[in-house]
Amino acid sequence: MSLRRSFVMMSMTRACIYFLSTLMLLLTACSGLLPKGSTESQSGFATFEEAREAIERVKPYETTVAQLKDLGFDVQASANVRQIPYPEVVARLAPNPSVPLAMLDPGIRDCIEARQLCRAYEFSFGRQNSYREGNFWADFLNFRRRTEITGWRFQGLIVARDGVVLFRNYGGEPQIKQTERQSNPLGPLQPAGEAAGALIKR
Repeated sequence: MSLRRSFVMMSMTRACIYFLSTLMLLLTACSGLLPKGSTESQSGFATFEEAREAIERVKPYETTVAQLKDLGFDVQASANVRQIPYPEVVARLAPNPSVPLAMLDPGIRDCIEARQLCRAYEFSFGRQNSYREGNFWADFLNFRRRTEITGWRFQGLIVARDGVVLFRNYGGEPQIKQTERQSNPLGPLQPAGEAAGALIKR
């Protein structure tokens, strides 16, 4: 009997080890099934630093609008450029009317005085990656979800008159790193529970 019992125990132990090993492999494989995504604003720049260095090579009163294309800021063909109307240009460059023109940057002052001859272009470049991490089954069943977001975002402003750049500026986020967490105690039943709660409040 003791030999038979030992054999049964060894078989059960091997079965448990096999089951746990298989489970770990499945969980590892399932983690690769979590959703991933990316959003990219088309440009010739791979990073925020590349875009920053390019716009810093734009020299007010020297660089022409035609030369902007070689620097990566094509006002005609860029997919993510917006021409700003003159009233908005004034509101953005000189938001405080109590500040005299003499106190403003020369390029801004010349743009305001040029009125409709002033042209302003806003460029928006960047990339954003999102991917979910954590336990596959908790994510799949909507109990817990954690989304990691990384990337960068660049916004550049170029103001010109008569084909010559008067002013340029830039901003944005050199490094985006965010974590979004969502917890649903009801798991897959969470939407139904929220809908029922809304009906009760009525």
